[in-house]
Amino acid sequence: MNISLPDGMKSFVDQQVKTRGYGTSSEYVRELIRKDQDIQRLRALLLEGASSSAGAPVDAGYFEDLRGRVRRAAS
Repeated sequence: MNISLPDGMKSFVDQQVKTRGYGTSSEYVRELIRKDQDIQRLRALLLEGASSSAGAPVDAGYFEDLRGRVRRAAS
């Protein structure tokens, strides 16, 4: 895949490669794509959670139970 960029964008990418430790412009673009994929997955999870029915209340009892489970698992 070849991507054409205007000079200003190409300069920006080249600068990011130099200053942020990427080996090539392809590495930089792949990182941007991975971050965008993560954002899309997070958005989908948030929408799924927002449309789901309410679960158990998250109150002091919930957190105390969670701490107990963590303590038992660490033992």
